[in-house]
Amino acid sequence: MFVVAIAALLRGYPVAFTLAGIGLVFALLGAWFEIGYFATGDLGFLKPFYSRIFGIMDETNEVLVAVPLFIFMGVMLERSQIAGDLLETMGRLFGQLPGGLGFSVTFVGMLLAASTGIVGATVVTMGMISLPSMLKHGYSRSLACGSIAASGTLGQIIPPSIVLVILGDAISNEYIEARRNAGDWAPDPVSVGDIFAGAMVPGLMLVGLYFLYQAAVAILSPASAPPMRLEETGRASAGQIVRVLVPPIALIVAVLGSILAGIATPTEAAAVGAVGAILLAGARFREGGAWPQYAAFAAIAGALLLSNSFDLRVTREVIEPADRIAIWAAGACCALIALGIGSSLLAALRRKTAETGRPVLTDVMQSTTRVTCMVFVILIGAQLFNLTFRGLGGEETVQEILDALPGGAWGALAAVMLVIFILGFFLDFLEIVFVVVPIMAPALFSYSNPDGSVFFDPVWVAVLIAVNLQTSFLTPPFGFALFYLRGVAPPEVRTLDIYRGVAPFVVLQLVMLGVVAAFPALATWLPSLVFE
Repeated sequence: MFVVAIAALLRGYPVAFTLAGIGLVFALLGAWFEIGYFATGDLGFLKPFYSRIFGIMDETNEVLVAVPLFIFMGVMLERSQIAGDLLETMGRLFGQLPGGLGFSVTFVGMLLAASTGIVGATVVTMGMISLPSMLKHGYSRSLACGSIAASGTLGQIIPPSIVLVILGDAISNEYIEARRNAGDWAPDPVSVGDIFAGAMVPGLMLVGLYFLYQAAVAILSPASAPPMRLEETGRASAGQIVRVLVPPIALIVAVLGSILAGIATPTEAAAVGAVGAILLAGARFREGGAWPQYAAFAAIAGALLLSNSFDLRVTREVIEPADRIAIWAAGACCALIALGIGSSLLAALRRKTAETGRPVLTDVMQSTTRVTCMVFVILIGAQLFNLTFRGLGGEETVQEILDALPGGAWGALAAVMLVIFILGFFLDFLEIVFVVVPIMAPALFSYSNPDGSVFFDPVWVAVLIAVNLQTSFLTPPFGFALFYLRGVAPPEVRTLDIYRGVAPFVVLQLVMLGVVAAFPALATWLPSLVFE
């Protein structure tokens, strides 16, 4: 099934229909030849398919609701041109240092990863703005291309990330099912917040490795990363730095801070991020001043302060005078917030995009709908593919193969990581998360310690997979970041330059994978500190 699926995907067939179609065809073949659970000669094993879909997407699964909200937040921030301002300011701040432009690209990639998380938009934006500037100032073509492509993919490992949301949901489902099969009917749940916290330290360490590599290149080969002259860049003022850095950092703190502090679930934090993105975009787009947006931000702070200081429940029989005043004040704050959101949406509706000429709000909504539909349609197709794979006895076969490997559970983990890395050359992260993880994860979680506890921490496994998936965006021939950068690179940049540039960063990602594998506490320390 995997060979046929990869061959069909390489031919260019749509992912969702390929997975569903191959799943149905092999189910028919299994019923025809009476293989595995299809030995009855019919498709009865596929009857749970519709219930699996409704079980994943019904109103009780709040995790996947965060997907369109995070996508909306990322697209809105990308359309508000925040990346251009960040690149310009960071270029002025670091440009006079050897390798300074590379540092600025990596730093901006980290900020955009934590605020937008959209790989394609980040790589394209930085490729259009930074790549010509880096080449103009004498940077090596391979170093410039590698820095931009690698920094643009940080959105897959630094939370909040769509990959981590989807991966967290998949890992949680498979972990709970595996533990129940092992007789543990009350396993500790794995939340997306756990995955976010677990990926934080490895993600920042990966950024640190990028900085170290760029500094080493600048020291050992100064001609590859020369400093810029002050008269070429100008000096970034403190006011400019604050104006550019504070909004995205404040949004990052609001979204991640609310999750890590236990104030909000990932879905609620995603809604906060979407509202924050609307207000930030409105502050940039609105003609006549951004006072409604500033008032809305002040009102949000005021509402939070009131909710922590007073009892704002209006259904009580007896309400103290101070609480009554606080309730009216909170209502006024809500009115100001609504005014800011409405003003921002109107400004986004009036502003036209340079690429399409359509209103920004229309473009954002269409992009969000398109990406969200793609994610969920692939999810549906992958469910049929996985169900057929299990019906043909594939899950037992995978378990037998992993059990036969030398090294026991550790050998099985190494084999799974190797398979994911190899598939990353050909498949997108969505196919790997929706297809490979549900097949491989149950086998990993079937291993237990002598006391019956799970051998592999699910948060640690999820972070390992997330770091591994980073490479799928940079490994030729089908790394998506390579295609994005190739599409906006100047004519003098060859495809070979891009491949050479990303190779050291792929090695750094594999080094980070090995470090996290050797020191699981890097992924488990922060979740245990925050949520326990």
